[in-house]
Amino acid sequence: MKRRSFIKNTSAFALPALFGGMNVTASAAQRMASLINNDSDRVLVLIDMNGGNDGLNSFVPLDAYDNLYNARPNVIIPESKLLSMTDTIGLHPEMQGIKNLYDNANLKVVQGVGYPNQNRSHFRSADIWNSASDADVFESTGWMGRYLDDSFPGFPEGYPNSEYEHPFAITLGKSISSTCQGEGSNFSLAIIDTDNIGGLNTGIEEELPNDYYGDELAFLIDTFKKTNEYATPVIEAVENGNSQYSGYPDTRLANQLQVVAKMISGGLQTKVYVLKLGGFDTHADQVVAGDSTIGEHAELLADVSASIYAFQQDIKALGLEKRVLGMTFSEFGRKIKSNAGFGTDHGTAAPMMIFGDCVIPGIVGDNPEIAEDVDIDEGVAMQYDFRSVYGSVLMDWFEVPEEKVKTLLTPEFQYIPILGDCAIISGTDDFNQQVELTASPNPFIDKFNIELQLERTSSVTIDLSDVQGRRIKSIGSRTLQAGAHKINIEAHDLATGVYFARIQIGNKSKSVRVVKMGS
Repeated sequence: MKRRSFIKNTSAFALPALFGGMNVTASAAQRMASLINNDSDRVLVLIDMNGGNDGLNSFVPLDAYDNLYNARPNVIIPESKLLSMTDTIGLHPEMQGIKNLYDNANLKVVQGVGYPNQNRSHFRSADIWNSASDADVFESTGWMGRYLDDSFPGFPEGYPNSEYEHPFAITLGKSISSTCQGEGSNFSLAIIDTDNIGGLNTGIEEELPNDYYGDELAFLIDTFKKTNEYATPVIEAVENGNSQYSGYPDTRLANQLQVVAKMISGGLQTKVYVLKLGGFDTHADQVVAGDSTIGEHAELLADVSASIYAFQQDIKALGLEKRVLGMTFSEFGRKIKSNAGFGTDHGTAAPMMIFGDCVIPGIVGDNPEIAEDVDIDEGVAMQYDFRSVYGSVLMDWFEVPEEKVKTLLTPEFQYIPILGDCAIISGTDDFNQQVELTASPNPFIDKFNIELQLERTSSVTIDLSDVQGRRIKSIGSRTLQAGAHKINIEAHDLATGVYFARIQIGNKSKSVRVVKMGS
């Protein structure tokens, strides 16, 4: 096996190393400077809500509540129990912490986040979200790791060093994050037990065999030594750090976030922290029969909500609120229709949350469209590609040029204004223009029209997807002047059924549900 392959495989299989009683993943050395401006000290905290969160029971569309009730009567939260967020969105009653963040202007929600040609497999969809690849492309690197590889070819040779002593990324969990996987190595260090941090025992270093085995064993020992070098600043940060908020819930996620606060306040220069909370694959027992406000999903949302709120309060008390940004993600949402087991099955798009003192607060995108008669396989239509959220964070938080974002993530990248007065706003497009849009006739037989009213000249792109989120027709792009427009969509070749037309106007996206009838 070549050394390059050896590094890659050990990273991929999360090779465990004894880190003084704490299991860590032996990772390659880290370099911190390039992801952001060298003079910046900003930190990004990623929380993976693993399993596929039910966004429809998290951020409930009040303007479609009756139709949603008809589609999922055994799991929907009673309208009277929902927390008031906006005139058209109600929050799950266990999301009081998230409501507090929203009321305090510390929360941004992006509606309908997914990707074209949705794959409803956990493993494949999670891989797509971590790698930021197209659905039909198998990418071996993560979106963070790819950026670092682009900046530092030849990494990890020569690191850590006197200038860059700290791990670039840390995963709180059993394995390194594939988000941080580079071409030759992973840029994250995985920590399981943050209360027991010590050195890595490499054993008695006897003379190694002068052969291929000895060469690879020497490299493994050297990797362990590098992990040891990272132990010192991590230990010092945990010991010197502080936590000033006493209201953390007693959960694993909250404990991990509290440790992150200690590491940041303790001087650790790590830029990315990745945390994971599993259990969101709620096919059964999502709610308790007879009381949909309690059950597995309620417990998970209570954990996420209270933990994030506590972390944000801690960060503020520590005076770090201008340095730290958080973001949640989940590999897909759930179907609109519930199942007979008081649960929901794999769907398509769902909301994403970005939280922190620097966000432009509010809601991006429209509420999901819920029809009176929902197809059994129908999920929430995609409005925004998740890579546009990732890329917008890279641009606004880490000052990555837009052209670099398009190269690293997708040429179809749409800038979404994420951050306010703490950041240099990178995008200049007409994101805030109001767009009136309808589809008619609807239902249709062979064709329908997209009618839209534009405030200004804009680039318009239209795609057509089925109920499972698979892109089946691309209408293409065109530049339209301000004013009213009618775009004819030929659909005689489509089978009867439900479809979603996604219209991208500049950096803004909308989707509309259309139904084809038999002739």
